[in-house]
Amino acid sequence: MKIITDIPRYIPEFRQIITEKNRDFVGREFVFTAIDNFLHKCHRGYFTIIGEPGIGKSSILAHYVSQNPGVLYYNVELAGKSHPAEFLTNICTQLREIAQYQGIKSFPSNFPDATTENSSFLSSLLQQVSDKLNLEQRLIIVIDACDKINMNQQTRGANIFYLPRYLPEKVYFILSRRPFVKDKSGLLIETPWESLDLSNYPEQNRLDIQKYWQNYLNTHNIDHQLLTQITEEESNFMYVKEILTAVNHQVDSDHLQTYYQQHLDKMNLMTNKQQKMAALVLTMLIETASISVETIAARLDVDEYDVKVILDKWREFLHLESTTTGINYSLYHRSFRNWLTQIN
Repeated sequence: MKIITDIPRYIPEFRQIITEKNRDFVGREFVFTAIDNFLHKCHRGYFTIIGEPGIGKSSILAHYVSQNPGVLYYNVELAGKSHPAEFLTNICTQLREIAQYQGIKSFPSNFPDATTENSSFLSSLLQQVSDKLNLEQRLIIVIDACDKINMNQQTRGANIFYLPRYLPEKVYFILSRRPFVKDKSGLLIETPWESLDLSNYPEQNRLDIQKYWQNYLNTHNIDHQLLTQITEEESNFMYVKEILTAVNHQVDSDHLQTYYQQHLDKMNLMTNKQQKMAALVLTMLIETASISVETIAARLDVDEYDVKVILDKWREFLHLESTTTGINYSLYHRSFRNWLTQIN
């Protein structure tokens, strides 16, 4: 299997984030193996990497792109990149570079106004490029941080970023996103698809974290004894990276506090119409390490349905655990929970 060639050229902001996220990268071979298996067994399709905040999704995709020149890349998390118009214009521009390399003379030099209104134009370009691919080539488009997409900027009920419902042969989308409620995925597709939830690989995550941790200690000559905040069971790359950086520079991890504040701001925005009850539910999550919908509802004397609505809206920030009696919810990382405890 081959990617087309060493194109396209990414905009400077994308090049910068690929370089930054790929720095000190280690492991994650189980993810790349899963992607390769999907590409080999399916003749087209969508592959989604799902993971809680800070578990390393962006770094995985940055490394994949750096190791596979010719993959199209888009990052939603950057300022101004959450709108479908920006995505479609950028990706269609990258596709034009590939079409020029392929010698497609009919490929439009100017994009019509309808380019950003639905998936029709993008689908047409994908088909043109697909038709020119040989048996060994693949067109792969990576979209990082799909949970950041601004759904208010597109037609209600449409796929996120107007992604095509159908794909031509040898065309693949690799997405990353935080956990979501399945019936609210924002994607209606009729093409092969597969997802890999990083939370289902705790041992692999732990071993990769330890490898990253050890490499950092060796490179920066940090005393292992100073890292009392990191446990052997740690599986969140963001947390470990921030703690290592803070210890290395002998400063507090202000970036981690800002990161958590962004979480809380988004949670409040999601439940602004249930503000009072949401505050009570959050208090329950802070005070109890793991708790069920039924327990929260009973303690607050409210309807279970109303509690579930709030938890569903916060799904990307929660860890779900199956028990003998049902599902228990907890905040996705102990450090986020500790921070919430301090500010409440």
